[in-house]
Amino acid sequence: MDDQQVSTLSSTPATTLDKIGILGGGAWGTALAVAAKENGRDVRIWAKEEEVARSLREGKGNPVYLPNTPLPAIPASNEISDLAGCDAILAVVPAQFSRSTFTALADHVAANTPIILCSKGIESQTLKLMTEVLADTIPSAVPAVLSGPSFAADVAAHLPTAVTLACADGDVGQALALAVGRPTFRPYLTDDLIGAEIGGAVKNVLAIACGMIVGLKLGQSAHAALLARGFAEMTRLGVALGGRAETLAGLCGLGDLVLTCYSTQSRNMSFGKALGEGQPVEAILAQRQAVTEGVASAPAVVALAEKAGVEMPICQAVNKLLIGNENVGTIIEDLLSRPFKEE
Repeated sequence: MDDQQVSTLSSTPATTLDKIGILGGGAWGTALAVAAKENGRDVRIWAKEEEVARSLREGKGNPVYLPNTPLPAIPASNEISDLAGCDAILAVVPAQFSRSTFTALADHVAANTPIILCSKGIESQTLKLMTEVLADTIPSAVPAVLSGPSFAADVAAHLPTAVTLACADGDVGQALALAVGRPTFRPYLTDDLIGAEIGGAVKNVLAIACGMIVGLKLGQSAHAALLARGFAEMTRLGVALGGRAETLAGLCGLGDLVLTCYSTQSRNMSFGKALGEGQPVEAILAQRQAVTEGVASAPAVVALAEKAGVEMPICQAVNKLLIGNENVGTIIEDLLSRPFKEE
């Protein structure tokens, strides 16, 4: 399937999705709920935190994960069973908590329900992609992946954003795009789920590396070089696992990488910046409420690359730093001392 802009999609798809469940009440889940609600969908959110669910229900926004952002009242609860009967579910829980959350959801999902995976990561214990975790826990679900350069605050504020929506079933993909797509939130369709997943997972690790460059004040040239070589690593892994290079050159790969690696609004980039400035890993994480996915994904990305026979020196360097084997200075010196080679 060639990429298609959502504006070219039929307004009367073969499948219509009216009742949309959001699995996760964080910033991204809330922003996606707003998009679907503004499309006239019946939206409901499952949030782990009672204070988040109550605030969303009462129209007081999401002060925990999306502060200072006016939001409409959105039905929300802490009971995962309240997502029963949804036509589609957007799964927006952190990658490392997806298996347990999907397991809890399984009894409340009808067969052939589309589940759109919106979290970016690889399960650390099994090295499985989120589509594989979904297949393990809710095998009857129709998987899709939503990924791309989109900060939740931008989407909630109706600033222009574009993302990749990957689904093997073209009719379902079209229906999903029409359910959440808006003039300022533009899904582009593909059938390459693996490419979309690898782009989202690897860019978080590379963003930590780019943040380190900023924290160490090594300059914009070094920043750009690391981003470009990191993109090469991402593409090698994606293709080795069955994804397509052109997918990774699009919104869910290069696009997301550029956004994440050049803005301290990114949790992963700001984490790397703090590392470069000399702060220890534990201290940085202790100050954060939201999950920094790249920290958990780094060892999984490296292990998956080794299993696939793919060289990923930048991701390997980040992982060494996170597990405490080397310090920032040594890691940068090792990267700079690598042999000269063809690009």
